[in-house]
Amino acid sequence: MPLYIGVMSGTSLDGLDIALIEQHKAVKLIATHYIPMPDALRGELLGLCASGPDEIARSAIAQQNWVKLAAQGIHALLNQQQLKPQDISAIGSHGQTIRHEPARGFTVQIGNPALLTELTGITVVSDFRSRDVAAGGQGAPLVPAFHEALFGEHTGNRAVLNVGGFSNLSLIETGKPVAGFDCGPGNVLLDAWIHQQRSEHFDRNGQWAASGKVEPQLLNALLSDPFFVTKGPKSTGREVFNLQWLHRHLGGLPAFEPQDVQATLLELTALTIVESLQSAQPQTETLLVCGGGAHNATLMSRLAALLPSTQVSSTATYGVDPDWVEAMAFAWLAHCCLEGIAANRPSVTGARGLRVLGAIYPA
Repeated sequence: MPLYIGVMSGTSLDGLDIALIEQHKAVKLIATHYIPMPDALRGELLGLCASGPDEIARSAIAQQNWVKLAAQGIHALLNQQQLKPQDISAIGSHGQTIRHEPARGFTVQIGNPALLTELTGITVVSDFRSRDVAAGGQGAPLVPAFHEALFGEHTGNRAVLNVGGFSNLSLIETGKPVAGFDCGPGNVLLDAWIHQQRSEHFDRNGQWAASGKVEPQLLNALLSDPFFVTKGPKSTGREVFNLQWLHRHLGGLPAFEPQDVQATLLELTALTIVESLQSAQPQTETLLVCGGGAHNATLMSRLAALLPSTQVSSTATYGVDPDWVEAMAFAWLAHCCLEGIAANRPSVTGARGLRVLGAIYPA
């Protein structure tokens, strides 16, 4: 059976997820490997999300370091599974997004696929988003087609929610094309605030947020951002939602306790997800959550409370580990590219039509 590897480094920048899948009639997860992001590389990648001095050279060096880390993880996974490079049909490498501005006609993921091919001896498929953007689409989210492949055989109204740095929804209804869009910040503001206040990379289980209280004045100010009233297709990134954005809103308000800001940011994530879902698919029966947010007990509890008529659970309920869904998706996207299968969905991104996604770097 054909084997593919997916490499995913998300906006949370916590590390690299590497998944090995078997692709036949259905997708089967075979093995996984995780590499934490070194602090120096994480800091440099974060810095590249905004304009700065010598950024062309800095991005070239950063992506070399990113690729070396990815190659190290891929070789570890192959050794663990007693596989050779020639056993793998292709690597689907998402790279690291440093800019995403589809309104201006571009999205930038760095990840030097040519170097990754050289270091692994495996064909690499990368640059999945550009073709959709060139066709007038948002280039994101790309996972709804994969969510449909994984979970679409079940009847009824179902949604799949990925909560990484940003949150996005895939809406699956019997007899309709899959729909989807970004809802807004997922973990990006929560992670940034706790790192600034407590030097921690994330709020484990949402415990710090749970210790605070929601500040309505701050919440209303945050919810006033125009992105939240825009209907899909839509996508967003650090260009819009970042610490500077938060501090602009905090600047005109009374001083709040840090834990109360964290509680308000979690409520922002939960409310924007729920309002997006209820607006686009009001009769959702099941909401399956993947990504790092699936481990945030406070967020999961809040989603369940806000959606009393919807069964809210991790994708693990359906046999798919929530930590590996996105890495699996990019392995699957590599398969689609090699087979000439269109993998974008105009109903999601707004592109002018179906397109085969990705650029191939043969071994």
